[in-house]
Amino acid sequence: MIPMCAIRGWFTALTILITAVFAVASTANAETLANFLPKLDPSAFHPEGDAFGPVREDIAVAPVLKGRETVAWAFLTSDFVSTTGYSGKPIHVVAAIDLDAVLTGVELVKHSEPIVLIGIPNSKITALTEGYKGLDLKAEAAAGGDAHDLDIISGATVTIMIIDDSLVRAGIKVARALSLGGLAPKVATGPGREVDLAHDEVRDWTTLAGDGSVRRLTLDVGQVNAAFVETGDARAIKRPEKGAPEETFIDMHLALVSVPSIGRSLLGDAEYANLTEWLEEGEQAILVLGRGRYSFKGSGYVRGGIFDRIQLIQGDNSVRFFDKQHKRLGDLATGDAPSFTELDIFKIPADMEFDPAEPFRLQLLVQRAVGALERTFITFDLGYILPNQYLVPLKVAVVVDDSAEEAAAKAALWQRIWRDRTVEIGVLGAMLLVLTGVFFFQMQATKHARAFYWFRIGFLTFTLFFIGWYANAQLSVVNLMALATSMRSGSFSWDAFLMDPLVFIQWFSIAAALLFWGRGAYCGWLCPFGALQELTNQIARALKIPQWTLPWGLHERLWPLKYMIFLGLFGLSMVSMNMAETYAEVEPFKTAIILKFIRDWPFVVFALVLLGAGLFVERFYCRYLCPLGAALAIPARIRMFDWLKRYKECGSPCQSCANECPVQAIHPTGEINPNECVNCLHCQVLYQSDAKCPVIIRQVKRRAKAKASAQSLETAMTAK
Repeated sequence: MIPMCAIRGWFTALTILITAVFAVASTANAETLANFLPKLDPSAFHPEGDAFGPVREDIAVAPVLKGRETVAWAFLTSDFVSTTGYSGKPIHVVAAIDLDAVLTGVELVKHSEPIVLIGIPNSKITALTEGYKGLDLKAEAAAGGDAHDLDIISGATVTIMIIDDSLVRAGIKVARALSLGGLAPKVATGPGREVDLAHDEVRDWTTLAGDGSVRRLTLDVGQVNAAFVETGDARAIKRPEKGAPEETFIDMHLALVSVPSIGRSLLGDAEYANLTEWLEEGEQAILVLGRGRYSFKGSGYVRGGIFDRIQLIQGDNSVRFFDKQHKRLGDLATGDAPSFTELDIFKIPADMEFDPAEPFRLQLLVQRAVGALERTFITFDLGYILPNQYLVPLKVAVVVDDSAEEAAAKAALWQRIWRDRTVEIGVLGAMLLVLTGVFFFQMQATKHARAFYWFRIGFLTFTLFFIGWYANAQLSVVNLMALATSMRSGSFSWDAFLMDPLVFIQWFSIAAALLFWGRGAYCGWLCPFGALQELTNQIARALKIPQWTLPWGLHERLWPLKYMIFLGLFGLSMVSMNMAETYAEVEPFKTAIILKFIRDWPFVVFALVLLGAGLFVERFYCRYLCPLGAALAIPARIRMFDWLKRYKECGSPCQSCANECPVQAIHPTGEINPNECVNCLHCQVLYQSDAKCPVIIRQVKRRAKAKASAQSLETAMTAK
C-alpha cells in the first residue's frame, strides 16, 4: 500500500500546479491578428514597411504601411483556413501579400504542436516558414496550389504540410478578396433583393390594397360552376353550386405580414410584436382573410390537423399548414378595412427556404361532392409579389469563408498525405495482419520456443527501425490529450487526425485490439520505444549483465506511478495543453525515437538513464513510468476474451511463468494482471514446454511410463 501521506502530498502538489496554471491561462492573449501585430516588425513583412494599419472590419487583414501608402496586406492564416495540427489547436502564421499577389513576409507566431514544441529547434521551423517569402500566389491559384516544391523537416512532416497548405490557401483567399494580382474575387450568389427591415411605415387598408401589399381573389358562384363544367366531369356538372351566379362564393385576401410595414399596418403594434416573438429565425408569416359561402379553412378542420384547402407554392417548393403553424386574428388594425368572417395567420417554416422577395402563390382547393363518399376538386391561385418599396438590393459580399470549399481542401490534404505514404501504409498493414495471425493462433506460433524467440526479436527490430526511426510513427499520450481537448472544446475534426496515416491506423487498430487482447498488443509489439528497451535488454543479457528482480511487494507498489503520471498530465491538459505537452516530456519517445537522440543534452541523458535502467530491469520504463501504457490499460479492462491459457497448477505450486515473466505481470498466486501484461506470449511458450512446465513434464513421463509398460507386456507375451 502507498502511504496516505504520500498520496495527500501528491494531490496537494498537483492542486498548486493547476492553480498556478489557471492564473497563467487567465492572462493569455487572444489569438487574433490585432494582438499579434504589435509584437511584429513591419519591415519583416515588406522591405519598405514602417507600420501596420488597423485591421479591416470586413476582411481580417491589416495594411503594411510605408508612410501612408499601403505596400502590402498582413493576415493571419488561421482566420481564413483551418490550420489545426496534432495538438487540436491552430498553427498561427502571420504573412503579408503585396499588390501583385506575392508573399513578402511570413512568420510563425504561435503553435501548440507537441513534436515541434520542444523536439525540434524552433529556429528550424521558423526558417522553413520564412522561406515562403516570394511565393507567387497567382501561379499557385493557376496550378491548384502545386506550383512550388515542398520542403520537409524530419519528425515534423505533417506539421510542415499543414503550414504549407494554410499559407497557400489563405494567401489565395486574401488575394481574391482584395483583387490582388488580377485574381478575381469570389462573390456570394443568391437573390438580388431582400426585405428592407428598416421600412416600417404604418398605412391604411386602401393604400395597402391599392399598391399590392394585400392581394385579392374573388370568385362568384357562376365562376365556380363554370370551372367545374370545364373539367368535363359529368358527375360534378350535375351537382352545381346553388345560388345566384353573381353571389359571392369566396372573397379571399392575402398579405405577407412578416414584412414590418405590412405587419404593423394590418395587425397593430402589439399583435405584430407577438408575431415576431412567435416566429423563429428564417420563418415568415402570411395573413389570409376570407368571407363568402366557402371557407378556405374547411369545416373538417380539427385541432392538431391540417388545413387541406390551401397550400403555399414558391417555385418547386410547397407547404401545407398544420395547427401548430396557425393563429387566429381577432380583428384588423386598419379602420377602413372591410369585415371578414375568417382572419388567420399562418407560419411559413424555415425549412421551406421561402424567399419573401420572390413571387409565390396561395392555391385554393374547391371541392364538390359527386357521390356518397366521393369528391372532385379544382384549384384557383392567388398570386402574390411583394411591392418594390419593401425591398432593397442585396449587398454583394465577397466570399472569404466558404465552408464547403474548406472541408474539401482539408479532405484533399489528408488524402494527398495518404497517397504519398502508400508503401508505408502497406507495410504497416502487413505487420498488423501478421501480428493478428500470431494472436489468433498463439498456440501454434509458440510451439517451438527458439523459432518464436527469433520471430519476436525480428518483429521488434522491424518495429523499432520501420515504425520508429524511419516512419516516426511513435504514439504518445499527447495524442490522447489532444483528442480529449478537441472534443471538450468542440473543435474535433477527423481531418486533423487523418493527417498522419500510420498514427491513425495504429490508433484504430489499438481500439480494436483493446477489445480482444488488452493493451499488450501495442505495448508489447508495436511501440518503438518498448522495442528499443527489450532489444537493449537482450543485448545486456548476452553480455552477462546481471538482471535485477524487484521484490514482489515493492514491484506491486510501483505500478500506480504510471497511472498517477497519466492522471496528472490529463488533468493538466484540461487547463493548459501547452503546459501538459511540456510535462509530457516524461515520455522519452521524442528524444529516442523521433529525433534519434539528436537533441539538447538533458533530454538525451534522461532517455539514456531510462534505457540504462532497462538493462538491469527489463522494460523498466514500461512497468513503472509510461503514461501511455497507463492510459491504454484503463479501457483494456473491457476486453472480451482471455486468450492466455493456464493450468490449475499455475501459481500453486508452480512458479515457472511468474519467475520468467519479463515484466513480472504474473502474481505469485498464478493470475496474470492484464493491466501489466505486454502479451509477449512467453508464458504460452512455457505452457507447452516439455523442459520447464511441470505439468507437461509429468504428462511426458506418464506417456513414457505407459509406453514402457506396454513394451514390457508385449515382450512378455512374445516370450511365452
